Amino acid sequence: MSEFNGLGMGLGNLARVSRAKTRSICAENFTGEKGKAGMATEGTGARCARDLGQGWKVSPSVRIKAGETFTLAHITGSGAIQHVWITGDLSLKGPLARFFILRFYWDGQEQPSVECPIADFFASPWGQYAQINSLPVAVNPNRAYNCFWEMPFRKECRVTLENRHNDDITCYY
Repeated sequence: MSEFNGLGMGLGNLARVSRAKTRSICAENFTGEKGKAGMATEGTGARCARDLGQGWKVSPSVRIKAGETFTLAHITGSGAIQHVWITGDLSLKGPLARFFILRFYWDGQEQPSVECPIADFFASPWGQYAQINSLPVAVNPNRAYNCFWEMPFRKECRVTLENRHNDDITCYY
């Protein structure tokens, strides 16, 4: 039997073991570097976490200014994105308003392979909140947007979010 590569994580592969390495990309670790989450000492939650110290979620979110394009993730080496989760005051501008443009760039490309309003990416177009419960997409009652599209890349992945709204936003992902 050939070695399982960790992709295709449907229910049929749930019990299979692979040598794939998992990483979490977050507001405290944009590259997914091992052991680098929970290292922030400044950030959006610094005041709330002031007595907790390093190792706690001091920066669980990012602030994206009006008109700014922010790099949510930059991963080097081969891999696959298997889960994207995002929430924040994106929802307060009209449920995941069409002002926020999500882009995925693969393997050093200058033009994005995915470019769409973030609401569309999570199957929630037209700015209307609707709960969704499916295998590839879940939109939960408190506006936690999840997708499980498997997106492999060979050399590099970069994910950006552009804020075309007039106000700054806070984004958890």
